[in-house]
Amino acid sequence: MSEKIVQTAGREQLGDFAPMFAHLNDDVLFGEVWNEQEIDVKTKCIITVVSLMASGITDSSLAYHLQNAKAHGVTKEEIAAVITHATMYVGWPKGWAVFRLAKEVWSEDTPALTDKDRYQSEILFPIGEPNPYGKYFVGQSYLAQISAEQVPVFNVTFEPSCRNNWHIHHSSSGGGQMLICVGGIGYYQEWGKEARELNPGDVVNIPANVKHWHGAAPYSWFSHLALEIPGEDGSTEWCEPVSDEEYGLLK
Repeated sequence: MSEKIVQTAGREQLGDFAPMFAHLNDDVLFGEVWNEQEIDVKTKCIITVVSLMASGITDSSLAYHLQNAKAHGVTKEEIAAVITHATMYVGWPKGWAVFRLAKEVWSEDTPALTDKDRYQSEILFPIGEPNPYGKYFVGQSYLAQISAEQVPVFNVTFEPSCRNNWHIHHSSSGGGQMLICVGGIGYYQEWGKEARELNPGDVVNIPANVKHWHGAAPYSWFSHLALEIPGEDGSTEWCEPVSDEEYGLLK
């Protein structure tokens, strides 16, 4: 089975204004149709490009789907043949318009988008560099400092299936941590409780001295802002990793 395609742009951009449209975009179009297994993703990318071309859509949405097609294995020669063939049916001006975009995407100087590049384009905050605390994580994570003044704020990004170890933010008074979810789908779990799914806009208030973990869903990148709450005698105790068996229950 190919990697599951996840889209959150609908909820991030229109969740409050048009929740039904956001649901149809994220859960039906990308959640169900794009993940249907009868047609492979590369073929779906080609169909989507031709559909947009036939509709005369040559804006950023077509550029995105051209980039997506390249990322899923469509070569320069293949896209040139696809556009040429479609031009015979949908019109010469549309062919010229799409070729202008395709030349930029398949330029020798333009590398194919990586999963990290695609995800970065979906969120507001920088992903940053590999996490220096990576030894306390299962999988690859990244860290970017958003603010160093007043209240330090970090954006923590997890690749699919990445999660941090069980850990405790100790404090004799005050303390704890706040997470503000900004992209993708993830999970938070406190010791002895059920895991909670996290989506953009969710806020998690983690009390001091509570054992917990957080990380990405198996099929999605995930990012949250992390804010350390001031407290006395504060320290972080890193405990055992979240086992594959524990994590597998979330799928």
